[in-house]
Amino acid sequence: MDFTDYDTRLAAYAVIIDQHDRILLTWFNGGGHSPGCWTMPGGGVEFDESLQQAVVREVLEETGYSVEVGSPIATHAFTKPNTDRDGRRPYKSVRVIFTAAITGGSLGTLEVNGTTDFAQWIPLDEAPTLSPRADIIDVALAELVRPS
Repeated sequence: MDFTDYDTRLAAYAVIIDQHDRILLTWFNGGGHSPGCWTMPGGGVEFDESLQQAVVREVLEETGYSVEVGSPIATHAFTKPNTDRDGRRPYKSVRVIFTAAITGGSLGTLEVNGTTDFAQWIPLDEAPTLSPRADIIDVALAELVRPS
């Protein structure tokens, strides 16, 4: 399939771990299209922003924290064919995960009428057992435990 035959969604996420070995996760409410699940702070990159700018904006909206964005640690992509005949084109999702460190703010979702209901610090060793959880969590955790 040629790249002009499908839509692409570019997204950027932050993996934030505090000094107590907790990871900051958010509850995605499904947006009326899917069931809710745990995920990482982040989301779609707007047309006029960089990946890093998207991480800063999304983390603030979803968690209440200001962050400094670090290095990218992983990329992940998946495709979804148009099988539901709702008129949508097939799409490819490309996701980039960055490290990030909190520089200010306080825990609390600032997004109004959005897809994030709340953010919460979760012990890092409990994250792989959360259910339901988005696969982006597993992608990030795999990179965190990979030997350097």
